[in-house]
Amino acid sequence: MWFMLVRSSAAVLAALTLVACASLQERAGAPEPDPTPALWSAYALSGEATQLAGWWGRFGDPALAPLIEQALLSQTDIATAQARLRQARAQRSLAAGGLAPRLGAGGSARAGLSEGRDSTESYGASLDASWEVDLWGAGAAGVRAADATLRASELTLAHTRVLIAAEVATTLLELRGTQAREAIARRVLASQQQTLQIAQWRLDAGLVTSLDVAQARTGVEQTRASLPGLTGSALQSMNALAVLTGRAPGALQAGLSTPVALPAAPADLAVSIPAEVLRQRPDVQAAERRWAAAAERVGEADAARLPSLSLGGSVGLSALSLGALGSGAGVASLLASVSVPVLDGSRTRAQVRLQEAARDEAGAAWRATVLAALQEVEDALVSLRSARERLVAEQAAVEAARTAATLAEQRWRSGLVDFANVLQTQRTQLSAEDGLASTNTTLATAHVRLIKALGGGWSSAPTDSATNGATNGAPNSAPNSATEKSTR
Repeated sequence: MWFMLVRSSAAVLAALTLVACASLQERAGAPEPDPTPALWSAYALSGEATQLAGWWGRFGDPALAPLIEQALLSQTDIATAQARLRQARAQRSLAAGGLAPRLGAGGSARAGLSEGRDSTESYGASLDASWEVDLWGAGAAGVRAADATLRASELTLAHTRVLIAAEVATTLLELRGTQAREAIARRVLASQQQTLQIAQWRLDAGLVTSLDVAQARTGVEQTRASLPGLTGSALQSMNALAVLTGRAPGALQAGLSTPVALPAAPADLAVSIPAEVLRQRPDVQAAERRWAAAAERVGEADAARLPSLSLGGSVGLSALSLGALGSGAGVASLLASVSVPVLDGSRTRAQVRLQEAARDEAGAAWRATVLAALQEVEDALVSLRSARERLVAEQAAVEAARTAATLAEQRWRSGLVDFANVLQTQRTQLSAEDGLASTNTTLATAHVRLIKALGGGWSSAPTDSATNGATNGAPNSAPNSATEKSTR
């Protein structure tokens, strides 16, 4: 009987869809992003690309890895991305469940009373099944769209982790740079205070005028005036690190207030070719998956314009008393129905156009993400190269400034020059050393930004996320492994 119902329904569908089948939209091919360059314009490739797993260990700061680990466990942006990933998993399960037959159980009891007749009772129990046949692939397209959305959510979580790790590292490096600048200012201040004391002694001995003392005191106070700004900047960086790691502002001051030498940036970082970088960046892959999901929804919407076939059946028992229900009469029914959209106010056509526009928007966003990724790497390479070149010049400037300051003070003590020369060389020395510390900080943070632009700390190894629920795309490091356990 089932075979006869299906055969009859199929014949009706064939007659109704000879024209409708031709209206199915052709699947649009993936949009071609703008041509990817073969090499980076600001970088000459040399050897194999550096492995970026656990890149924060290459900076040599013992506080960096624990801070990143805590941030990956506690940061609110990561918690938000994890919640969206769980939503995508549930949505995928809903889409897959829509393709399966539905089975339900039911029972009924009925009592009736008519004038002049005895009361009547009847009882029944049944199993009901229904199934909407996915003739045109709308359900399958919905599952593929949900799979692509799920993968995009996984990749977005991975990209969020990359961003958070880079933000923690950049903030800590800026803190170390500020502490280094503050140490330089205090060292120069101590030297200026000694010079002021010498000027006071020489004034008491009648060897100099009060002008020299006033100029020396001016230099001391100017240097002292720069300290509160540096201290405040360091405290703000500590507050930012506390918030990044899920703690209240001020929670890290005790542990980070002790100055630590500015970590040296790794000198052997090798960059892969542009095409490889685009393959390893999770945000680029997430944009591509969003386009794939939007393309599948076009097919899902287009299939809704065609006839649908639903099959149903019921098997049950009925009896006049509840006790006799187990041996009651059997009842069975089968049903096949065809639904054909005729007039719907062009809603289905509008839905197709809506999904097509969403697909085109996702394609444009994908291309924009690719171009932004390429620009980010190019800009990071330019910044890195300019910081290295500036560092060499500033190192030479610091050596010259220190020599000039020493010579000026010696000549002033010998009475060969006035104190204005000493004051000027001290200011120049402070400015040169402060600039060198700033450039070292810029160089270190430029490395972090380049690593982030390369998608550092993330592994693109595929897993079957739909079946095992693994959060694919997490940075392949121990801290992120802990994060993954907390997600599950």
